[in-house]
Amino acid sequence: MKTLLQFKNVSKHYDKKTVALSDVSFSVNEGELVSIIGPSGAGKSTLLRCINRLIDATSGEIIFEDKDVLQIKNKSKMRALRTKIGMIFQNYNLVERLSVFENVLHGRLGYKSALVGALGFYSEEEKQQAIKILQSLGLDEQIYKRCDQLSGGQKQRVGIARALIQEPRVLLADEPIASLDPSSSKVIMDQLKKICSTLGITVLVNLHQLDVALNYSDRVIGISKGRVVYDGDPASLTDDHIQQIYGSDREALNLVVREPKEVAQKI
Repeated sequence: MKTLLQFKNVSKHYDKKTVALSDVSFSVNEGELVSIIGPSGAGKSTLLRCINRLIDATSGEIIFEDKDVLQIKNKSKMRALRTKIGMIFQNYNLVERLSVFENVLHGRLGYKSALVGALGFYSEEEKQQAIKILQSLGLDEQIYKRCDQLSGGQKQRVGIARALIQEPRVLLADEPIASLDPSSSKVIMDQLKKICSTLGITVLVNLHQLDVALNYSDRVIGISKGRVVYDGDPASLTDDHIQQIYGSDREALNLVVREPKEVAQKI
């Protein structure tokens, strides 16, 4: 497999006392679904947002498609980078008063000039692409509804559609199921797995739910206090690793492990 993304000794310091990431290094291959797990405040969201430069890392290198994204200074080059990196948010980040269709088309704004984007000009091909993606996500009947009429699970699928229409190489999903019920959470994770396996799009997803990470991931990266303390196969994650990642927060986060069985027996 070809390496798509590399973190090399990446740190993020907000000030002298607040260290979000400390000397983080790992790589991600094309077509992998990688879950990043850890307690609240571990640095998971900061890690994801450093990739598309929503947050600027303090030091290190983030290599995406053989370029160090931290060295990109030109605005047009940054826009081009972000078209290849789709982002899915916990709180959806939709324009609630607009339709599902309009929200998805916003995913094409990175390809347009500021004027064309402001005027809302989209090609017929882009419109057909939006409809096709929404249909593939089971949103046929919601296409022309306002987003404020949707359930949380439907809104998150709109967020996925908006990211997919960018034609990204990688999807960053920041706690995409944290606000959803178990049924809706399964739908979202099934869709992310399908996107990864059928479209070959790399997926990095931040999760609180350990059982979900174990059931869906090709690989798990455990973060504790801004450091990587585990990077490996989900089946190899032991009770000692889990204790190292979560410490005393483990039960408070309701981490119920169902699979793999050998891990469940140890916890």
